[in-house]
Amino acid sequence: MHSAIFLDRDGVIIENKSDYVLSWSDVEFFPQALKALQKISQSPFKIVIITNQSAVGRGLITLHVAQALNRRIEQEILKHGGRVDGLFMCPHSPEQACTCRKPQPGLIFQAAHQLDIDLSTSILVGDALTDIFAGINAGIRRTILVKTGRGSQQAALPEMDRMNEVLIYDTLLDAILKQPEFLE
Repeated sequence: MHSAIFLDRDGVIIENKSDYVLSWSDVEFFPQALKALQKISQSPFKIVIITNQSAVGRGLITLHVAQALNRRIEQEILKHGGRVDGLFMCPHSPEQACTCRKPQPGLIFQAAHQLDIDLSTSILVGDALTDIFAGINAGIRRTILVKTGRGSQQAALPEMDRMNEVLIYDTLLDAILKQPEFLE
């Protein structure tokens, strides 16, 4: 079994958009995130992106367009020397009450099954409490909140006071540099 680093997409790798990422022109990479992905590309960790894309369930874009955007994001990461071992997307709206929409752990369980991942030795990085809760709900012991995207606002929420096991860093690159096992 493999350890993995689970990464949220919007707010960790690319800018979070209040009106959704609906086309390639909406995609804005965090330069430090591309550098972080390049730095961990040689690590033994599986690199897995997990993303809620409710714009599909809300009828704002088609599933085909969302999948094409994800493929293009993966290609851009590869172009910058990074690696993506899997990308798992929940296309449902919150009202659809699925098991794959974070904070539910369904996407993480799908990835673990398909990629032979040991969740107890894996790490999750997100910019929202829903990401953190998805990791905890899946049995991931190490969770990291980054302050990019919605992270600064989420870090200030009262719930964070009760979650002292969550590490908080400014960016994905900061988180990667502070986890020596990623750079071995």
